[in-house]
Amino acid sequence: MPIDVESKLLIVDDLPENLLALDALIRGRGRVVFQATSAEAALALMLEHEFALAILDVQMPGMNGFELAEMMRGTERTRHIPIIFVSAAGREMNYAFKGYESGAVDFLQKPLDAYVVASKVNVFVDLHRHRKALKHEMEALAAAHREQAELVDKLQVAQGDLERSVRMRDDFMSMVSHELRTPLNTLYLETQVRKMHLGKGNLVPFAPDKLPAMIERDQRQIQNMVRLIDDMLDVSRLRSGSLSIRPKPFDLAALARRVVDSLVNQAEASGSHIELDAPTVIDGLWDEFRIEQVLTNLLTNAMRYGRGNPVKVTVQMVDGQAQMTVRDQGIGIAAPDQARIFEQFERTDDSRKHAAGLGLGLYITREIVIAHSGTIEVESAPGEGSLFRVTLPLAAPPAPA
Repeated sequence: MPIDVESKLLIVDDLPENLLALDALIRGRGRVVFQATSAEAALALMLEHEFALAILDVQMPGMNGFELAEMMRGTERTRHIPIIFVSAAGREMNYAFKGYESGAVDFLQKPLDAYVVASKVNVFVDLHRHRKALKHEMEALAAAHREQAELVDKLQVAQGDLERSVRMRDDFMSMVSHELRTPLNTLYLETQVRKMHLGKGNLVPFAPDKLPAMIERDQRQIQNMVRLIDDMLDVSRLRSGSLSIRPKPFDLAALARRVVDSLVNQAEASGSHIELDAPTVIDGLWDEFRIEQVLTNLLTNAMRYGRGNPVKVTVQMVDGQAQMTVRDQGIGIAAPDQARIFEQFERTDDSRKHAAGLGLGLYITREIVIAHSGTIEVESAPGEGSLFRVTLPLAAPPAPA
């Protein structure tokens, strides 16, 4: 694409009348002519402007044209400016060789021939314009190349993300199938055994003293399936950005007491005990259901990986914010794993050995805390248990429209 290039021309002569005459010969559309009556003035102009051509008079008082040309060739900014020397006829013809040594590309003889001057200046102006156009095209090509490289990088990243998403989907379906099959198989086997006893008329397994344990086993398996389904639904909501937060005022300490009470039986089944330290009322504006979900997830994990040791829950005010901590004395988490356990489907090798799961609980917990403008941290070491700390501002942000 053609571009408009303004060509700046510099003429240097100690006689104003010569400058005026030369200016009239070379001025034209798209050209700006600068005049200097000394070498010093010419150098000052060269430091301010980029010239397509410099026309220098050889004979000038002080620094002559040859000396000015040598100075121009010694400076990076001016060394590439084409130079045409103007010299008088006669003895100055002997200066031609020295002029070329100084870097001249051409000579003009006095008296000046208007046609010759115009023709030679036109050549250098055209060369300047072509050089500028070529530079512009090279820069455009370089920019296009950079854009193409960036696009390739983005496509590679997108391809990598897509491949990871496909692997994640496949892993997710595999894990869901496995995790749901376990409680379903257990329930199925239980029903088959009961059917067999009923077929034989054996009612001993259905005695009143054995029914509570039977119901509890069934309930535990159903709760496991409900938990898995709830986790999958929450992940789907998080991915679509539709996990709603509905803040309302409530006492965080009272919620903690309620959650601990609801998990007493589960704690006894794991051989553990939950100790709660929540001495004061902590009123805030949060989504009660979601904060209960956060504390339940943390306590469930603490009992699952706590090796039957006591679990301590603390609810308190710290620096004007509400803080919940869950401390267990279980298997612990290695430092390299402490960040990734909050991502989808991420579990440590030790956690897989101790309990089944999809690796979604901590991811959902983190996202709920973030939706409340809060933070969640973990302090842990292998074999030394773990401490999860949730910090919440006293008012959650309003839910997006």
